[in-house]
Amino acid sequence: MPNEFNQQIIDEFRANKGRLSGYFAKARLLLLTTTGARTGTPHTTPVGYLPDGAGRVLVIASAGGSDRHPDWYRNLLAHPQVGVDSGVFRYEARALVLDGEERERAWARAVEADAGWAAYQRKTERLIPVVALQEIGRPGPPDINASSPGEAIRLVHDVFRRELALIRGEMTNGSGGGTLGAQLRVNCLTFCQGLRNHHAGEDTVMFPLLADRHPGTAPVFRRLREEHERIAALVEDLRRAVTDATADPATARAEVERLTLELEAHLTYEEEELIPLLDAGN
Repeated sequence: MPNEFNQQIIDEFRANKGRLSGYFAKARLLLLTTTGARTGTPHTTPVGYLPDGAGRVLVIASAGGSDRHPDWYRNLLAHPQVGVDSGVFRYEARALVLDGEERERAWARAVEADAGWAAYQRKTERLIPVVALQEIGRPGPPDINASSPGEAIRLVHDVFRRELALIRGEMTNGSGGGTLGAQLRVNCLTFCQGLRNHHAGEDTVMFPLLADRHPGTAPVFRRLREEHERIAALVEDLRRAVTDATADPATARAEVERLTLELEAHLTYEEEELIPLLDAGN
């Protein structure tokens, strides 16, 4: 059973589709469900995560600097297949404990993004594990925690809005030293790839399906595709800015602002036009 503090977070997380208030309002959190090493029963724990690209996220078994590994870590050592709930997306993942140089690189990125991890390591003699959670692919559409197709598209859009807002805040607060941190680069590139994949899915699957069902909507989809092209160009500009080690961080911040303005307008228009069409049969 989760402790009372964790249960309050879990309840709020589930009630608000991953959004939290207070101290965790700007944190990247997920719900990790592991299988008990001794009991074989499921246990759900809220944990912080770091984007790692390619359908993978990293979680850190800090236990607040305790000398004892957290229960969820010992569980996944025994049963590496775990459940992941982002509040919007739910999926199964394979847990892999990183070691050697891969662990050190991931740890350095984590500490660069949040010095609190280093503070936890100083409190204990155990080497704090870094665990990669690799999504296990499955056929069909993603499992989205929504009650209707219209709600699903809005929730997915909100994921992009929230992540972009987090990236903007990280760029403002963390690039004063004249460089972009390694983890911030990963966050940006993960966001860019996710947005590209989302728009590709809309262009090839959703838009043709809705256009066939709703004659007369061609101008809407023509505009949305044109906006996808403009956003793709802005995403590429951002990718170049964050992968150029010699670039001024101000350039990357400017590209994020340009992308934010275009994307916000696009998402709003898309929701206004598509949600009524998506929910028309419900």
